[in-house]
Amino acid sequence: MSFGLLILRLVVGLTMAAHGAQKLFGWFGGYGLAGTGQFFEQLGFRPGRVQAALAGTAELVGGLFLAAGFLTPAAAAAVAAVMLVAAVSVHISLDQALGISWSGDTWGLAALAAGLIGGAVPLLARKTARPSAAQGAA
Repeated sequence: MSFGLLILRLVVGLTMAAHGAQKLFGWFGGYGLAGTGQFFEQLGFRPGRVQAALAGTAELVGGLFLAAGFLTPAAAAAVAAVMLVAAVSVHISLDQALGISWSGDTWGLAALAAGLIGGAVPLLARKTARPSAAQGAA
């Protein structure tokens, strides 16, 4: 389990750090602070350069800390905050591109119900393990 968490931390953390480096330094095909700042201005974030620097720093530092397992809750919070803003203000979903409009309260509640049922069925169907003789004697 801890090896899997290490891999997850490295993949997510280093990916986020690379995104931050794109914004701040123009590395990995990014536009650097000036270009990212202009893009942020077009999205309504003002001043764009300052907002780009804050987002890039949160991605770079949060990503590196997440990868290293250092101050993990704070690093995860920084990454989650930046990704929330990106998801709401920039990124277009595949559903929207295909004209599928499964959104709103009804679909949200349906997804919640399906998730709860999908989790409840295996939990209710499982059999609890009986303690072995060695465990019972201990």
